[in-house]
Amino acid sequence: MTDTATIVVVDDHAANRALAQEALEDEGYRVLTADSGRAALELFDQHGADCVLLDVHMPEMNGFEVAKQLRSRSEGRHIGVVFLTASRDVDTFDAAQRSGGDDFLTKPVRPAELVSRVDSAVRTSRLNEELREQSQELRRQRDDLMRLQLVREGLAAFLVHDLKNPVNSLDLQAQLLLRHRELPDDVKNAVATIRADARRLQRMISNILDLSRIDESGLEPACATVDLPALVREVLDDQALSARTEGVKLSSAIEVTKAWADVEMLRRVLTNLVENAIRHTATDSEVWITAKAGAGGIEIRVVDQGPGIPATLREKVFERHFRSAQDRHATRAGHGLGLAYCRAAVSGHGGSILVEPTRSGTTILITLPLP
Repeated sequence: MTDTATIVVVDDHAANRALAQEALEDEGYRVLTADSGRAALELFDQHGADCVLLDVHMPEMNGFEVAKQLRSRSEGRHIGVVFLTASRDVDTFDAAQRSGGDDFLTKPVRPAELVSRVDSAVRTSRLNEELREQSQELRRQRDDLMRLQLVREGLAAFLVHDLKNPVNSLDLQAQLLLRHRELPDDVKNAVATIRADARRLQRMISNILDLSRIDESGLEPACATVDLPALVREVLDDQALSARTEGVKLSSAIEVTKAWADVEMLRRVLTNLVENAIRHTATDSEVWITAKAGAGGIEIRVVDQGPGIPATLREKVFERHFRSAQDRHATRAGHGLGLAYCRAAVSGHGGSILVEPTRSGTTILITLPLP
């Protein structure tokens, strides 16, 4: 910037204003704050601005109305308007565009991203007319892509919610059938397979929903004392049918009796890891869960005897939608969300998860803090 740019931060929550003000002032911006839309308009009329950072949901006058009134002023035609909102949906995005917004950020916002978007808006507001038209065309293309992404996210959430009931019904009906002792063994085995697949689908749906929630509001485990040996037994029992089908033996060696964790989240983490291990290990081999006290906390390992993961992919396997070309059951590989959920859940506990270097097979190491 050739001179100090002025930013007006508008939010009815003092903590949000303070966070944005600190981040922007650290970058050399002049920051004015307002706790309402009316106060923001008065500030703008008195001092002007290069960019206005607007909360969407405010009492009396929301952010969209403030933006419209700013754009109606001759001095406000070309200033940057950046919206902040906790609502990540197409309707909010469209309303932001209609009211004259230049950018759209979803809370919670990282300070570095906030500064980057404000800097871009300020630079655009200072361009001459020809460059401004080129910049607006690029922004329209960016907005089209973002809107498409929001549509896809909304559709995925809609489908996932609608899938939960029929999948739960499949699981329930399978359980009812398994109670009939007169069923032939081959029919019982078929029904048990149906139930195992339904439960796998339930976990996939839960992974998608939880990862969406993490994007919107983070993850807050409800921690309590967990009987770790009992939990591991439940997980292995749940995966016993899948293991038998694949010719895999399940074993455990649990030296720690208690852990401090959200029991349902930890159950899903271990289930995802064991399910992956069964899918990737060699036939007629073994999958292990071990747990012991380590220097950094409780160390839980899930070990298989498969082809292993190359060093170049050990970080990527925890990314969303990652699928290994080595998967010997590619059609059953899911959508690459299980390990992404594991990383998010373990991180939410203040722990870590990684692929441990080994000579053969794959070892996933989880470290959970001690109580």
